Amino acid sequence: MATYIALLRKDASSDYGVDFPDLPGCVTAGRTLEEARIAAAEALSLHLEGLAEDGEAAPEPSSTDQVMADPHNRDAVAFLVDAAPSTKPVRVNVMLPSDLLRRIDQTTRNRSRFLAEAAREKLEHI
Repeated sequence: MATYIALLRKDASSDYGVDFPDLPGCVTAGRTLEEARIAAAEALSLHLEGLAEDGEAAPEPSSTDQVMADPHNRDAVAFLVDAAPSTKPVRVNVMLPSDLLRRIDQTTRNRSRFLAEAAREKLEHI
């Protein structure tokens, strides 16, 4: 399993932004550090999946020293993200009580991610 360096950036008036220097165009964000961390893992997986579907090889991860040698990256906080095994998303229809859906929508901007995370948490305790 490859591990890529992600760069965390934050301006006073923005969410936490994350980008991957080895994967141009692979960017994401989160309102909190935890959301940004989770979104980074998801973005990395989806980006690598897209490369594979297009028949392109994933680049070899750069070292932290290589990434941080770029002056543009020095103001960012570097962290490592493991490339998870490919788990291609599948569209499903679910029925939820309207009050529950409303509460989910008040909590997150991404219903799918919220439901997937809730399912993973529940399955860890079974």
